[in-house]
Amino acid sequence: MGYRDYLIKRGLSTIPMFLGLSVLIFTLARVIPGRPARLALGPRATDEAVQQLREQMGLNDPIWQQYIEYMRGLLQGDLGQSLISGRNVATDLLEYFPATFELTTLAMLIAIVVGVPLGVIAGQHKDKWPDNASRLFSFFNVSLPPFWAGILLQLFIAFQLGWLPATGRIGDVSPVPVETTGLLLVDSTLAANSAAFISAAQHLILPAITLSLAPVADIARMTRSSFIEEYDKDYVEGLRTHGIPNRLIAYKYVLRKSFASTLTIIGLDYGFLLGSAFVVEIVFSWPGMASYGVEAILQKDINAMVGVTLVVGAAFLIVNFVVDILYGFFDPRVWHEGESE
Repeated sequence: MGYRDYLIKRGLSTIPMFLGLSVLIFTLARVIPGRPARLALGPRATDEAVQQLREQMGLNDPIWQQYIEYMRGLLQGDLGQSLISGRNVATDLLEYFPATFELTTLAMLIAIVVGVPLGVIAGQHKDKWPDNASRLFSFFNVSLPPFWAGILLQLFIAFQLGWLPATGRIGDVSPVPVETTGLLLVDSTLAANSAAFISAAQHLILPAITLSLAPVADIARMTRSSFIEEYDKDYVEGLRTHGIPNRLIAYKYVLRKSFASTLTIIGLDYGFLLGSAFVVEIVFSWPGMASYGVEAILQKDINAMVGVTLVVGAAFLIVNFVVDILYGFFDPRVWHEGESE
């Protein structure tokens, strides 16, 4: 099986996974305790209003028929009407998703830039003070709740020192960059608006650091573990005897061969961040999809809840597909799985 066949196989495997995910999410949303229409309208709503909303949402139809209609609408970009905004859920998600995507992507980049070197240094100095310090740092990051870390950063960096803004996504900037992608850093760059870029970057730093703490720990621990396993192999000693510097051995040879396991963790963490950013978004008043999802839950907005969950699930599948592709570059053997010897 060559590279092309590998991509086709991995791509096709995501289709049944997405369909299974959609069935599960849709069914759970429809069978939650209580009547969805009554929950959405509140206890004081009249029976006539509840019945009208049930008809509007198609809740009187059999659940299998509701699912088919929903999937038919999904293929046309229709995720149903949101009870919060009164708009198509797809329209709301297009508005809120870029903010969450920008935040989680920067957080993951920070986690990679910090976590990978930290794991390499710990692996090079196994059971010595750099290794112990790295493990203590990772343990601290995992143990610290994100909302508490965010509040601490706000109190110290934003309020005490006044270095960075505490909340929001962009300050009072004129002119505001034209929304092309929804990603403020990208849009301000395309518009050559340096003031907007700087403001957006300043607002992004604190929530991105807060969201990156747990992934930094995961990446550092996995990098350390796989690095140590690879670092003890005979070829590494052979490279040393040829006079190759330890730094070059570590990053060019050992890290490249051991990075596949770390890449898997990066993909899992990135997908997890997309669905778990709501705490950080609430603390920093970040207008993203996670905050929209929390509001949908509080308001019992079923269509919005299903839409947000499907987007997170689809993003998770896409991220893991990309990881599968990159995995082959670090371990080409996976491209030839199933070939006869």
